[in-house]
Amino acid sequence: MSTPDLAKVNADLGHDAPGLVAWALGLNQSPIVTTNFRPFEAVILHMVTRAKPDVPVVWMDNGYNTEATYRYADEVTKQLGLNLRIYLPLRTRAHREAVEGPLPGLDDPRHAAFTEEVKLEPFTRALRETAPKVWFTALRATDSAVRAQMEPVSINPDGLIKVAPLLHWSSKDLYQYCELHGLPNNFDYVDPTKGEDQRECGLHIAH
Repeated sequence: MSTPDLAKVNADLGHDAPGLVAWALGLNQSPIVTTNFRPFEAVILHMVTRAKPDVPVVWMDNGYNTEATYRYADEVTKQLGLNLRIYLPLRTRAHREAVEGPLPGLDDPRHAAFTEEVKLEPFTRALRETAPKVWFTALRATDSAVRAQMEPVSINPDGLIKVAPLLHWSSKDLYQYCELHGLPNNFDYVDPTKGEDQRECGLHIAH
């Protein structure tokens, strides 16, 4: 896809989330949706799966999610009938902590290796096994300064067509969508690879 093509799609559909989903699926290229079951994740999952119910939904479960997040994942998966593909680190949390100790802090030089182990390597494995051409993500411009510079559709370093239909949505927009469609939500969420708001874990920089 050329730069002019991307520019036109972003101009025409960048603020039309359902239209962008329909356009991307209309390319007839193998898609995936990634999720971390953070707040409002049911929106992207509902929007894509109601158009393509069998789309693979990839979750890199780092092993450090809250109990509420695991319950939410199960609830959304059941309600939407998700084709969920769970990718776990090659070591369990118990194994990693027995050898290396508790979760390293953000200023610990070991944190980058932790992120690689629990998120980046599982995602690389997911890409290898699912072999997608289109990647739907729930990125939002308000998440971080890096994401504020992104476009709804781009070509990522892997050559995938990366589609962020909700990039320009506000929390109010997401809340109203959940209410309209009877979707559950979860606010008890922590990402140990990010550690704090407005910080990137590295996934959307590398990919």
